[in-house]
Amino acid sequence: MESPVATYVSAVRSFSALVRTVPENRWDGPGLGEWDLRALIGHTSRSLTTVLTYLDSPAGTEDIASPEQYYVYVRELMSVLGSDEVLERGRRAGADLGADPVASVDTLAAAVIERLGSGEDQLIRVIGGSGIRLHSYLPTRTFELAVHGLDIAAAAEVSYTPPDDVLVESTLLAARTAVAFGDGATVLRALTGRISLPEGYSVV
Repeated sequence: MESPVATYVSAVRSFSALVRTVPENRWDGPGLGEWDLRALIGHTSRSLTTVLTYLDSPAGTEDIASPEQYYVYVRELMSVLGSDEVLERGRRAGADLGADPVASVDTLAAAVIERLGSGEDQLIRVIGGSGIRLHSYLPTRTFELAVHGLDIAAAAEVSYTPPDDVLVESTLLAARTAVAFGDGATVLRALTGRISLPEGYSVV
């Protein structure tokens, strides 16, 4: 199995390539929920900018021990912050991509890949101030790039499939997160054709 760093880099390169295929007339059109496509792509690009930021924010303790525990932590945090903050951050990130968003995403992709280097498994401080190992955090960013990459492709009506290593890691993380939230048996039964998942069900 690829390392979390290698898989994340694969996801970053795939996302950057996807953005280059988005038609110019789609950027201000529908994206996902209340986001237009620019805001959706901006939100997705935060899976690059947060890594750049957090690599310069060392932590002293490991408060979050796994990628799935990160999502448990974030759900609790969002219950306090609210969804409006996430929506607004996405819009701001989309605006920050500027007049040439394709070039901006390419620049961010190159910067985060260079900054990661070999990807030493350091302790970093994430949203809310908690500490997590880099190799536990990166799979959550790979997951976001994969899921929102598919969202972007659907909104832009372009063909896209994330790389196999990205799909494998993201699907496994989705399953582990479902277990962490107590939904493992339900998801397993759905994946094996026994039942259908409840309408609108999401592991994150």
